[in-house]
Amino acid sequence: MSFAPLRNDTFLRACLRQATPYTPLWLMRQAGRYLPEYRATRAKAGSFMGLATNKDYATEVTLQPLDRYALDAAILFSDILTVPDAMGLGLSFAEGEGPRFARPVRDEAAVAALQVPDLEKLRYVFDAVTSIRRALDGRVPLIGFSGSPWTLACYMVEGGGSGDDWRGVKSLMYSRPDLMHRILEINAQAVSSYLNAQIDAGAQAVMVFDSWGGALSDAAFREFSLAYTRRVLAGLKREHEGAVIPRIVFTKGGGLWLDAMEPLDCDVLGVDWTVNLGRARALVGHSKALQGNLDPAVLFAPPAQVQAEARRVLDDFGTPHTGPGTGPTQVFNLGHGISQHTPPDNVQALVEAVHSHSARLREPSAARG
Repeated sequence: MSFAPLRNDTFLRACLRQATPYTPLWLMRQAGRYLPEYRATRAKAGSFMGLATNKDYATEVTLQPLDRYALDAAILFSDILTVPDAMGLGLSFAEGEGPRFARPVRDEAAVAALQVPDLEKLRYVFDAVTSIRRALDGRVPLIGFSGSPWTLACYMVEGGGSGDDWRGVKSLMYSRPDLMHRILEINAQAVSSYLNAQIDAGAQAVMVFDSWGGALSDAAFREFSLAYTRRVLAGLKREHEGAVIPRIVFTKGGGLWLDAMEPLDCDVLGVDWTVNLGRARALVGHSKALQGNLDPAVLFAPPAQVQAEARRVLDDFGTPHTGPGTGPTQVFNLGHGISQHTPPDNVQALVEAVHSHSARLREPSAARG
């Protein structure tokens, strides 16, 4: 499969801890409801899944934020729950509500019936990856993604979102750890295969979203989240058609476990807004690039304050690696997904501040951080 040569590889180089002229930027959920053009396309599609399962619509909304802003990467428009949907759990979305599964996995029989899905059921995702990659025409790299085994299990057991306590999935985890390990093993196999298929289809980097790892205790995180993220990474392709495929792991609420995540076979660790990037850099910057970590709520402030907060995040990380070889690098992002209520003009202010200030940090006269 041939694609246009990449014209902006800043994101990929930063992921691999190589020097870049500025800090690259992309935003979790950058294609989404805060953009009026996204809302118009979703209305045409008729539903969220109508949008996600149509490669033309998925391509259109993936490129929309890139047409507005000088972002340094695109991310596949999809949902983390496509994998359990392909397992036959019956995913649906209602307008204004979260996801729901018609057949949650809550007992021994349901767990025993669980199988790694036939990837052909996810062909619409891979077709979208290829379509998006072609439409990008080398503008910026394309990121593929999946939910982590633990995060997928949270929704599979609960039957949807659960607020804050995840009572159902935690009850199963503590009362029947054997069943939870079975779910997670199936999920890890499925996620590895799913991400490898995205790489084959054209994804140039892949990200594992461990959105609910931070809901766990220390011991439970290590046993039920981290261990299975490690299995996913072990099953991923390191290269494709001669190009290294960077791997990103993001655990929301995972700042406590950065030292435990440092040995993971990935290139980038994403952190949420509770983490000081300077301390994170001191802890893991010798081996991992860091991604993050502006609080998404900052984007509700006036543009001047948005820019000041962006500069603060860059200053917290300090001057990135310059010159040959590898060293500490940052990919700028939010600490979680952008809110649907975000004013689009404030995103423009953010992009301009990140690119300009990070370039200044690299000037020889800049103070070293």
